[in-house]
Amino acid sequence: MIPVQHYLVLAAGLFSIGAIGVLVKRNVLTMFMCIELMLNAVNLTFVAFSRHLGRIDGQIFVFFVMTVAAAEAAVGLAIIVALYRNRETLNVDEASSMKW
Repeated sequence: MIPVQHYLVLAAGLFSIGAIGVLVKRNVLTMFMCIELMLNAVNLTFVAFSRHLGRIDGQIFVFFVMTVAAAEAAVGLAIIVALYRNRETLNVDEASSMKW
């Protein structure tokens, strides 16, 4: 059996990669994928603690987080497509103003 610390180290690494990607990258699509990576790291933490404690609460919470993430992905991708159609760029610096 793999100890819970291994899962937590993996989740911390994934979350760190996602956070660095959001802070460093200037492409909206790449930032969006990094946010999804951070959500998956949090889900891994919930499942690891749920299994370690022998309870199902964490896994139920992961189900709800995945449902919200799916809705966020649909809305987020629609916004990204609309941004690209109007601005013809996915660079955050060029598309930072609210004027269309």
